[in-house]
Amino acid sequence: MFESLSDRLQTVFQKFSSKGILTEDDVREGMKQVRLALLEADVNYKVVKDFVARVTEQAIGEEVLKSLSPHQQVVKIVHQELIGLLGDTNAPLAEARPGPTIIMLVGLQGTGKTTLAAKLALLLRKQGKRVMLVACDVYRPAAIKQLETLGKQINVPVYSESIDSRPPEIAQRALEHARQEMINVVILDTAGRLQIDQALMDELKQIQAAVNATERLLVVDAMTGQEAVKVADTFNAEIDLTGVVMSKMDGDARGGAALSVRSVTGLPIKFMSTGEKVDGNTLEPFHPDRLASRILGMGDMLSLIERAEHLYDADQAKQMEKKLSKGKFDFEDFLDAMNQMRKLGPFQQILGMIPGMGQFAQNEELIDEKRIKRVEAIILSMTPYERRNPDIIKRSRRERIARGSGTTMEDVNALIKQFTQMQRMMKQMMGNTKTKRGKRGGGGGADIDPQELLRMLNR
Repeated sequence: MFESLSDRLQTVFQKFSSKGILTEDDVREGMKQVRLALLEADVNYKVVKDFVARVTEQAIGEEVLKSLSPHQQVVKIVHQELIGLLGDTNAPLAEARPGPTIIMLVGLQGTGKTTLAAKLALLLRKQGKRVMLVACDVYRPAAIKQLETLGKQINVPVYSESIDSRPPEIAQRALEHARQEMINVVILDTAGRLQIDQALMDELKQIQAAVNATERLLVVDAMTGQEAVKVADTFNAEIDLTGVVMSKMDGDARGGAALSVRSVTGLPIKFMSTGEKVDGNTLEPFHPDRLASRILGMGDMLSLIERAEHLYDADQAKQMEKKLSKGKFDFEDFLDAMNQMRKLGPFQQILGMIPGMGQFAQNEELIDEKRIKRVEAIILSMTPYERRNPDIIKRSRRERIARGSGTTMEDVNALIKQFTQMQRMMKQMMGNTKTKRGKRGGGGGADIDPQELLRMLNR
């Protein structure tokens, strides 16, 4: 979503870094470009004006301009101001004591509330909470069925009644049921409208009066730009929101809503959601500092590590390290690594989280999913023995593998050749790591070009 904004900001900073000394005029000219980039990203005009004024005032100070690395100081200032714009710190969900905690999701139709309810339920269930979903949308065709299907998919119970029931009464009876079943968290999926109307607001007020929701979260489509800020303002005035969830953060849009909503409404952004799939990678707590780093091309290793921790197995990691150090990395290990990477999220998204790799995330040649699937098909067409012993795969075996995978001999030959090179590179990487551990400042091992490694993974 922030690809264009990120590129524009990095261009400004590259111009700064190309100059040994920065003048006040240099800074003011750069800030003009920053202002244009933010406006084109559909950030609220007043938010942009105040943001640029604050950055400029700090950046033209004597302490910055006369420092040894003025351009780095300016980037640091922009980073800090972006964090402030996004809300400074993560705002966790409030917890009711005694429970259950009630989370009411509200918003316009089409923002993804029902899918978001399931994502949030899965996230909380993984944290050890007993969660129940409640279908309070009796107007949209198949809304109840959709929530029940998602609940079954993630193994979370769904409370629902007939479409003749009134949503405030459904919510009230669901709460009574939750108390009987010792449920920790109740998530209400309420109805939306194509546009805000008083009937919608009155119903939401009645639901709130019936259950006194702990959290009243507005689900906002991040792709709607400044319109999302207006929607947030209106909902907040009517039902006193406690926070915002940004949905469709992976959409092909400018992202101004995420950079405006906190500043304009004062509401914290609590989560951001990507895609329609309900799994552990498409909903994450909103961390202003991490998003600011992503926007500035600094990556977001903390979020990536948190994702990986769910899949991490210390024993497996030790076994893999031994294999790599001996150059014994085989096709089965490679296939397993590919599957683990998929669980972390889209390859493009993962690269964007790694510092210095953001530029590769936009290279279609490096992240071509069709090529990855072709590689997978070739490996799956090998026998287990062939996967564990790539050296035995000679001409007749390669012909059979090509036929079985629906590829060509050239594809199979290229993969095996590149895999052999990758084995060599990985052995060098492990040797280099060991040398550095053993001798401070020691050499050992060749430098690895990350772009070349990525090419090998995707050819």
